[in-house]
Amino acid sequence: MDTNSKYLDVNGISTHYHESGQGEPVLLIHGSGPGVTAWANWRLIIPQLSKNFHVFAPDIVGFGYTERPENIEYGVETWAQHLIHFIEKIGKGKVHIIGNSLGGALALHIAKKRPELVGKMVLMGAAGMKFHVTYGLDKVWGYEPSIANMKRLLEIFAYNQEFATDELAELRYEASIQPGLQEAFSKMFAEPRQPKLDALALPEEEIKQIEHEVLMIHGKNDIVVPYKETSVKLLELLPNSELHIFSNCGHWTQIEKKEEFSQLCENFFLRHSVVHQ
Repeated sequence: MDTNSKYLDVNGISTHYHESGQGEPVLLIHGSGPGVTAWANWRLIIPQLSKNFHVFAPDIVGFGYTERPENIEYGVETWAQHLIHFIEKIGKGKVHIIGNSLGGALALHIAKKRPELVGKMVLMGAAGMKFHVTYGLDKVWGYEPSIANMKRLLEIFAYNQEFATDELAELRYEASIQPGLQEAFSKMFAEPRQPKLDALALPEEEIKQIEHEVLMIHGKNDIVVPYKETSVKLLELLPNSELHIFSNCGHWTQIEKKEEFSQLCENFFLRHSVVHQ
């Protein structure tokens, strides 16, 4: 883990996060895979983005190395409020957001709840729309801890199998077996999984009201979150949106297409805003 690893008290929750760079603030929100941490999701992107931006990458409550309070009810409301309190706590005013998968859904909820806290948004392989639980997502949410099982999940996440490394499998496996973590994870996404997925979605009428500039980025070969049911639909609903789809790419565009992904985000955040909020 990098040296910019820190902790912050966020509304009574000891929250682990990474901070790097200077400039306009960018919040990176990770996904929901087992053993996920902000570092596992964003370690290849943080060095690039921090050249031009002040990057913050927290572990959402219930994930990674952030505290897991007893009797907490995990779900969209808890996660979105935790991140809203985090944004308020760092005191940077409006932040750009990059949300991965679950993190993309949470970005939409944050923009709807507190539009004044959000600048531009990048939604990467984002949930937030209703779709049928895929084979890939079912495997991800049904994970039972072992290095072999983690390796199989990485093979689901990545189209290019070179990225499903033993090193990453070990990193995420170790994160997945912290005391209490698997119990929390299995409860978050227990069967039946469809209602859990549906709960992440924002009603279409509410999505239409989000006026922020939004860039969707998606891998065409994503077998966890299908691009046609999510990113393409979001393009139709969000009034100020655009979409970039990579061929030969799975659920991990920030890993499989790291240079291109970083460049797309940088260009999007740096160019002159066309929406006056």
